[in-house]
Amino acid sequence: MNQKKVNVAIAGGGATHTPGIIQALLESRDKLPLNELRLYDIDPKKNDDMYVIIKEMMKQYKIDDVSLTETTDPQEAFTDIDFVFSQIRVGDLEMREKDEKIPLKFGLVGQETCGVGGFAYGLRSIKGLLELVGYIQKYAPDAWILNYTNPESLIAEAVRRQYPHAKMLNACDMTISIEETIARNYGYNRKNWICQYYGLNHFGWYTSIYDKSLHREIMPEIIHKLQEKPMKIASFNAKDPSWQDAWNMLTEILRLFPDYLPNNYLEYYLFPDLVVKAADPHYTRANQVIDGRVKETRELADQIRQGKAEDFDFDFGEHGNYIVDMAASILNDSHERFMLIVPNHGAIPNLRPDAVVEIPAYVGCTGAEPISMREPINDFHKGLMEAQDAAEKLLVDAYFENSYQKALQAMTLNQTVPSADKAKKALDALMEANKEYWPHLK
Repeated sequence: MNQKKVNVAIAGGGATHTPGIIQALLESRDKLPLNELRLYDIDPKKNDDMYVIIKEMMKQYKIDDVSLTETTDPQEAFTDIDFVFSQIRVGDLEMREKDEKIPLKFGLVGQETCGVGGFAYGLRSIKGLLELVGYIQKYAPDAWILNYTNPESLIAEAVRRQYPHAKMLNACDMTISIEETIARNYGYNRKNWICQYYGLNHFGWYTSIYDKSLHREIMPEIIHKLQEKPMKIASFNAKDPSWQDAWNMLTEILRLFPDYLPNNYLEYYLFPDLVVKAADPHYTRANQVIDGRVKETRELADQIRQGKAEDFDFDFGEHGNYIVDMAASILNDSHERFMLIVPNHGAIPNLRPDAVVEIPAYVGCTGAEPISMREPINDFHKGLMEAQDAAEKLLVDAYFENSYQKALQAMTLNQTVPSADKAKKALDALMEANKEYWPHLK
């Protein structure tokens, strides 16, 4: 095993998910030995809050041989870095709130990664991520960028176009969170699973879950259990009860389409009218996060500064473990298996080769080695994916070409949008709200 000590930077260091990543790093030093941790964020207050929290975590873990720094300077953040974990949120939660509330005014899904709100976030994220990758290419061109920044498919496509040689892997923790929640509900051990999955980011289906310890396929029994009643949120989401709604909708999807286990985000594409009807246009998911995780993080940092810190709740789920395991697999060339967002290149044989898909891949020192499917996918999934992939490509075109027409086409084709009239109204309102962040569309 490679015992080289590595320097890790977290871009978006002030994010509330950072403690979970740091926990995974501190608990994985046998396979990913640490020399230095750097928190990089353009918001110095949030970054300092997280620095205080992480410093206390390291104290509780009795870690005294790892350097911890905070910075708003990209040169200081990335020079001599080996891995960058990216989780930036351009426009922060204030803009997420607009992504969610503006579409609802027109009877459209308001969600941070799906629908026209997700596309609004995508145009902001592309600009921010391309700037970040530019910094890394300048100060640490050999560093691996492991990206959690959403919306992943749009990010992956944009970076591929502008920085085709960047050493970057795009991963989403949603599949691993679905698997972990299922495993905890029904008494399985997810680490024994070999999963087959295909789709776009937040837009896919499991076709197989093989349990190595049981020596058999278990997806049919999981589907049966989910059809009977929804599963409960896992402990790592206990402070976020809105996740129960997602698992309830997963059961509704399976009652209509029982052949494959879907990603729960498909509720926004298959039931957009029901999602809009159930939404509170005055208090959306962004408000829940602001009043929940963000408030708790700020209060925890203040308590630590005042010397009133108590022991942490160290059940952060699989979010941090996933990205850390990926870095370790690169460092040690261990070829572990992950769900990644990659160019299709024939992996799904009857889907366009330049589609950005989410599929299993092995990860080693040269990056991702996607696993190709043996058979074509069915027409129902293929039709949904082709339309959504085309919409995403049109939106990336709109970014690079400053094209209002391409943006309108993208939002009209988005699978949550029922009419071009609503697409245009939402686009115009979102364009006004994002004038500080989007490219100038004309």
